[in-house]
Amino acid sequence: MVAPLTDIYPHLTVDDAYQIQLKGIARKLGEGRQIVGKKIGLTSVAMQELLGVDQPDYGHLLDHMEVSNRGMIPVSSLFQPKAEAEIAFVLHTDLKGPSVTVEDVLNATEYIVPALEIVDSRITDWTIKLEDTIADNASSGLFVLGNETFSAKEMDLTKVTMDLLRNGQFINSGSGSAVLGNPAACVAWLANALHDYGVRLEAGEVILSGALSAAIAVQQGDRVTADFHHLGTVEVTFI
Repeated sequence: MVAPLTDIYPHLTVDDAYQIQLKGIARKLGEGRQIVGKKIGLTSVAMQELLGVDQPDYGHLLDHMEVSNRGMIPVSSLFQPKAEAEIAFVLHTDLKGPSVTVEDVLNATEYIVPALEIVDSRITDWTIKLEDTIADNASSGLFVLGNETFSAKEMDLTKVTMDLLRNGQFINSGSGSAVLGNPAACVAWLANALHDYGVRLEAGEVILSGALSAAIAVQQGDRVTADFHHLGTVEVTFI
């Protein structure tokens, strides 16, 4: 693990941090990895206030990051993991900013699926500012998708609710309204933000739309379950 980049480079800007992220992703692509989607972070007011920001951030999902539902994750492969429950969107049509709306997102979505994101940070003790997490690919680690898929248009995404459990014990709960008021609004934000970098959301991509509740720390032996009411369950065990 490393010290915060903002300690070493106090004048680091958000744009600088995204350029660092993109260089890291380019290196992974050069090693044969493939981009399979994108993730949105800092979508809740609580997380934005914690880091003193007023906007989300985003990172890239690569093919080696996906873990099967009810799969196992060696903690030795991670630095200091935490688990979050989210709604994932899978697109059938490209989305390109700068004026993407919630309706555009719903029309472009093939299906939604419940998900767990395993966030991770290479910054010691998670002592991060916005620029630190952006440079670190928005603290992306791994992700897990549920087995059942659903139409985004057939439910009110703001009312989707979820309980997050660790080893069968309730830890916290959340709802779709916790992420910019609507998970689809997060995807619209991302499509519009990417316009500044000449990037679009592409058909077939998985888009993690932001945590419905606070992330929970995990360690070896933990089993984390996200029970999405009406959407099914996503689970992973850390070994």
